[in-house]
Amino acid sequence: MNQPTDLSSTDQGRGVLFQRAVVLGTCTLVTILYAMSVTIANVSLPQMQGALSVTQDQITWVVTFNIVATAVATPLSSWLVGRFGRRRLLIYAIIGFAVASLACGLANSLGTLILFRILQGVFGAPLAPVCQAIVQSTFPRHMYAKAMAFFGMGVIIGPIIGPVAGGYLSEAYSWRWVFFMIVPFTLMALVAVLAFIRDTTTRTAIRFDWTGFLALSVAVTCLQITLDRGQRADWFDSYEIIILTCLAVAALYIFLAHVTTTDRPFLRPTLFKDRNFAIGVTLMFVFGLLNFTPITLLPTVLQNLRGYPDSVIGYVLAIRGLGTLAGFFFMIVGSRIDPRMMVAAGFATQGISGWYMAQSDLNVMLGDLFWPMIVQGFGVGLLWPSITAITFSTLNQKYLDEGTAFYHLIRNMASSIYISISVAVIMRTSSQRYAEMTDRVSPFNQNFDLPWAGRGWSTTTTEGLSHLGGEIGRQAAMIGYINSFYMFSITAFVFIPLVLLVRWKKAGELPTVMEDGENVQD
Repeated sequence: MNQPTDLSSTDQGRGVLFQRAVVLGTCTLVTILYAMSVTIANVSLPQMQGALSVTQDQITWVVTFNIVATAVATPLSSWLVGRFGRRRLLIYAIIGFAVASLACGLANSLGTLILFRILQGVFGAPLAPVCQAIVQSTFPRHMYAKAMAFFGMGVIIGPIIGPVAGGYLSEAYSWRWVFFMIVPFTLMALVAVLAFIRDTTTRTAIRFDWTGFLALSVAVTCLQITLDRGQRADWFDSYEIIILTCLAVAALYIFLAHVTTTDRPFLRPTLFKDRNFAIGVTLMFVFGLLNFTPITLLPTVLQNLRGYPDSVIGYVLAIRGLGTLAGFFFMIVGSRIDPRMMVAAGFATQGISGWYMAQSDLNVMLGDLFWPMIVQGFGVGLLWPSITAITFSTLNQKYLDEGTAFYHLIRNMASSIYISISVAVIMRTSSQRYAEMTDRVSPFNQNFDLPWAGRGWSTTTTEGLSHLGGEIGRQAAMIGYINSFYMFSITAFVFIPLVLLVRWKKAGELPTVMEDGENVQD
């Protein structure tokens, strides 16, 4: 007699599951866009450098300024959600992202390319935090880890599709097509959002804290320009660097003083009363330091120092994405495993892969990079869902939009900072080692005139000196990359003990959340 009721209940349950599934799939598709925009650009950096006639440090601005723009614009997400709602904001952001991507492909100079990459970052900024907030509001709290593991698939599918397709298109046609290919994906994402996303948020005309936002934007921007320009401008021997540093420090002071004294800051200090949130964003900062650095440095190593084509480089970067995919599947299957263990394992695998890559030399083969890239990607797959689960495990729902915005801001800011630091280490080390090695070049050093060397080295002819100088430059540059990989590895290992500060029950149950965002149990 109760069978009809049971069937109705079953149908209702299936309807809820289907609704959650299509929302999760749509949000995952949207997150692919930003991931693709980063990895696609990376694989074609050497070709862009040649086509636009710029230096190695200048071409990395195509990546770093995009990430900075994303970081600066991310805090606006919470306010924009209040003004337009999550659904409408996604629609506007996707359309703007498509137009900016098309403009990047049409750029004819480094300045215009950077400008459109900045716009691409601004429009791409709300995509990940808004989609994450939608997923977290759609699924119950006990399903966060599994849901975020599926949601994070967008972060890794993009790095798989992007490098392979981008490498092929840039080699077959030109680097411009790596941006043109993003447009069809934006149209697919737009259709999915229009079809499956329903806005459940209440729009509120909240007052935005422009003072705090502008202060933070100035601080982040000045810091990034300082790191990008420091090595070329000889750091603090340059008035430019001194002024930028002073502006960054002053803006940061204004920001901190403002958010702790004003009644309605755009980043409420109350967020950090939640222990897990505070530790979680710190862990995400470390994750951001490590995430994009290898895939930014490797294309230059493989093409400029080893001569591999773009298509081959794309496959190397895609291997990392396959490792990340394996890590995500492992997290889905083992979703009940203590996330602290997964974070520690994720940082450890990152450190091991970086240490292995630091053992490379100019004779490095693609097979030598296979396992470190797989291991590194696997670590990313462990870290992303685990850190996300920790960060938002006890956070009050009313802080969700604000918390996710800051969560992604800190990740993007860390990525741009560390890439710039790594490039500075490479350039400084390369110049020092080049000077040391050229001091040993002498007509009396017979090692440079061996006929069997077959490299055309000679200290007695102009052509021979040119070949010799080029080889010294390659050796010096490789030492710079090795040092940056060592720095990457040490950074990963040093921050592993942070997981000991996280509160988590052995059974995997979440602490009880209070209204102020703090948990009941210590």
